Amino acid sequence: MKYLKLIRFQNLLILAFMQVLFRYTYLKSATYTNLTPTNNFLSLSTFQFILLVLSTVCIAAAGYVINNIIDQENDEISKPKDRIVGKSISESIAYNIYVTLNIIGVGIGFYLSNAVGKKGLFTIFIFIAALLYIYSTYLKRILIISNITVAFILSFSIIILGVFDLFPATYKGNTIQMRQAFGVLFDYAIFAFIINFIREIIKDIEDTDGDYASGIQTLPILLGETRTAKLVSFLILIPIILLIYYINENLLDYDYVLYYGLLFIVGPLLYCIIKLWSAKTKQDFKHLSLVLKLVLFFGILSIAVVTYSIKNA
Repeated sequence: MKYLKLIRFQNLLILAFMQVLFRYTYLKSATYTNLTPTNNFLSLSTFQFILLVLSTVCIAAAGYVINNIIDQENDEISKPKDRIVGKSISESIAYNIYVTLNIIGVGIGFYLSNAVGKKGLFTIFIFIAALLYIYSTYLKRILIISNITVAFILSFSIIILGVFDLFPATYKGNTIQMRQAFGVLFDYAIFAFIINFIREIIKDIEDTDGDYASGIQTLPILLGETRTAKLVSFLILIPIILLIYYINENLLDYDYVLYYGLLFIVGPLLYCIIKLWSAKTKQDFKHLSLVLKLVLFFGILSIAVVTYSIKNA
């Protein structure tokens, strides 16, 4: 159990589920609309796709491990009960796990890059692994940049599906179709980026004491917790406006999508806006962080609702 906690196994399951969901609902669909999927013109075999998911999960897990190693002092202050490295797992063992996970993830990436005939794509895995290390050791201490980095890494886990499953299979005859499919992935990646960026700021409010003691610069330390909470409440308006605009432009004819978006995404976001104006305790912000995590989950899950609605229209 302690090793599963070290790599944040629940988050990894969500990551893997997200990638599987996108491929076997939207990307594997043969429906033709203004959100045209790929009609099964995909580069990776089922086995290769499983390897891509495994590689992504391993590199993400390595990122969690190195973050736990570097954050020992911070965790002891902000969440001592959740601290793992230095308590239930030694630092040396944690480093061994970190190195092993990265070797597996990057090694699989090397194989997949050669398998799809795009050897240069191998550098993506090295870049993400290095970025996660730099984030934990340096970027995490820089105002805003730390939040942007985490949000980018999550959103890129969606983009990478297009990079490996769509890009190598693109040719002159299906360029428009593939561009549209990649565009939908990019739209979801933007949504994931915005929600996760906002969630990271809320987590910073929750961890203010530990961050201050560790010398980490965050918005709550610069502006204060109350002002930051109010700022975040205004930031949440951005994904709400974008989502309503997107549905109005592309999906207004599909009732299920409209109801789903209002109930499971817009509704909880409005709840967060209201709650942020009265949130005071660490528990309040932890609750809001969980709500945004659910918004992110249901937002990703909406690709299945969109695909189903289009196919059955």
